[in-house]
Amino acid sequence: MSAVLRLSAARSLAVASVRRSVVPSMAIARRFNSTEAAAPVDPKISAIVDSISTLTLLETAALVKELKTRLDIPDISFPAAGAGAPAAAAAPVEEAPAEEAPKEKTMFTLKLESFDPKAKPKIIKEVKSLLGLSLVESKKFVESAPKVLKENVVKEDAEKIKAAIEAAGGKVSLD
Repeated sequence: MSAVLRLSAARSLAVASVRRSVVPSMAIARRFNSTEAAAPVDPKISAIVDSISTLTLLETAALVKELKTRLDIPDISFPAAGAGAPAAAAAPVEEAPAEEAPKEKTMFTLKLESFDPKAKPKIIKEVKSLLGLSLVESKKFVESAPKVLKENVVKEDAEKIKAAIEAAGGKVSLD
């Protein structure tokens, strides 16, 4: 364990010395904003940045966790890039009333429960087109029923898929 700590300390010192010799602190500000004069950095902030830059990944993760705990910062999951993300973030948040009616389920899991043996080729074809599997993979999938077809499917899509597979001779459940 001590060898790991010595290696980590040596790595941190090497990185810190390279950073100090190659990139002076004022050069960073000038690089990003070359047209304006760089604002002087508070020595207290500079000392904190120097201390953080010497931490290992495990120590940095522990620091982030401790800051989230002490400052009561929730974990934030970043949405995938898309047109709807900024609009959703800009919408005002309204407080929910104390008594809400139970919300209707909107996301479903489709599960192929069983199928008519005579309709097996049709079911395999539907599963192949639905999941984008090869013919062999689709056959194995259908033969291993009951099995989950899709998860987190919107209600309208789930009903369409269920209707298509039931029309082919299969039995699908929505969970």
